[in-house]
Amino acid sequence: MASIYYYSNTFLILTVFFVTVAVFLRRRTRLPITNWPFLGMTPDLLLNIHRIHDFATHLLKLTNATLMIKGPWLTNTNMLLTSDPANIHYILSKHFHNYPKGPHFRTIFDILGDGIFNSDHELWELHRKKTMLLFKNPQFDSVLETTILNKLGTGLLPVLNFVSYNQSVIDLQDVFQRFTFDVICSLLLDYDPESLSIELPFVACEKAFADAEEAILWRHVVPEKLWKLQKRFGLGKEKKLSEASMVFDEFIYKCLDRKDERKSDEKLGLLTSLVTSFEEEKMFAGHDSRKFIRDTILSLMLAGRDTTSTALSWLFYLLAENTSVETKIREEIKKHLGGRKWDALGVKELGELVYLHGGICEALRLYPPVAFEHKSPVQADVLPSGHVVDEQARIILSFYSMGRMEGIWGEDCMEFRPERWLSGRGGIKHEPSYKFPAFNAGPRTCLGKEMGIIQMKMVVIAIVCHYHVELVKDHEVRASDSIILQMKYGLKVRLLPININQALS
Repeated sequence: MASIYYYSNTFLILTVFFVTVAVFLRRRTRLPITNWPFLGMTPDLLLNIHRIHDFATHLLKLTNATLMIKGPWLTNTNMLLTSDPANIHYILSKHFHNYPKGPHFRTIFDILGDGIFNSDHELWELHRKKTMLLFKNPQFDSVLETTILNKLGTGLLPVLNFVSYNQSVIDLQDVFQRFTFDVICSLLLDYDPESLSIELPFVACEKAFADAEEAILWRHVVPEKLWKLQKRFGLGKEKKLSEASMVFDEFIYKCLDRKDERKSDEKLGLLTSLVTSFEEEKMFAGHDSRKFIRDTILSLMLAGRDTTSTALSWLFYLLAENTSVETKIREEIKKHLGGRKWDALGVKELGELVYLHGGICEALRLYPPVAFEHKSPVQADVLPSGHVVDEQARIILSFYSMGRMEGIWGEDCMEFRPERWLSGRGGIKHEPSYKFPAFNAGPRTCLGKEMGIIQMKMVVIAIVCHYHVELVKDHEVRASDSIILQMKYGLKVRLLPININQALS
């Protein structure tokens, strides 16, 4: 009994002590985060990891858009968090060569190996050059359009028709993830896994991305020694990440073997074109060629599946919450169709849908799929905000927070207004990438930007010409704790069928 009394008193004293320290420190800084002795700010980050992007935004609004996040003592995990456009422009464009991905980024994103997202310097330049040639292939737009239309007609619409007919609820985020996964696999690997079908089958590779992305976010918050210890013993999120890596390997290598068996039957062969160009540049030198191809494919799959599906999910959430915008988009589509069927608009005509383009940009502004970027300087530097960064300092650029800053977008920054992107002459109003970094900025601007926007426009047209999307009552929609800004509980909706010609007559 005496020992129980002793330990309970000790626990009570320690609790009172830490609470008192927390109150004192917060009163000094007036911030909703405490720099604890020895522990730094990590406890508050972990307590708020379920809403980490909104928590970071709140902190940045109180600190003139830049804040040093202190990690535990002696762990070298301090991070400079910023959403200052001047800092973003300085790091991503003006002084790009001093801010590569760096070894720490490569350690956190080790699952991507030697892919383009992990690469720096000459390897990155070669990756970028060859990927750009792939996207600029004279046949690429035609193949892209055909692939998307095929998946819309054989996958998306049959599933939505089935759900609508049965008046059931569906997770639209899951549908979009399956759709973009099938499309990117068809484009890169000439293989359609058919994850989007009426049965909604379980495809391990398609689902493995979520586990990988959650674990990678976790690595940004906890000390490296801790997650490496978990990795070594196969614990927690690191166990899921290792399992996801094995699933990716199995899927990609099987697809590569399948392509090798029928090389002579290929038509355009995007992957073959990419591999051939790699060989010409001797990019396999010093690398396991199969693993190098695996790393390249996985990086492109990540970009092709997750960013576009996430952007579509948030766009339809915003449209469901703003039905007047949905109506205007439908009116614009009807005008350009001119009595033709929903699938009549080609890539060139898609560019004329300026209001739809504005809606997509608004969704990307408020909910950028890649919510933050990780950078480290090669040499010590001073940012435009006046903050000094040492060599290999960890800098987190919060793109999510930028879309919520009144100083950048005005007092109505939290409103969904596609008109924000329309010029006085009725065209698209362009904003500098350091203000709107949804596709990154500077030399590392996303190569698949146009491909993603085309895919989004085609999906929107297919859906709004057939349905009104209605949110399920009381369904909670919020961002997940992941490096990709997906919805934690999905996007549960009902589909109300419409006829576009009757709806707007």
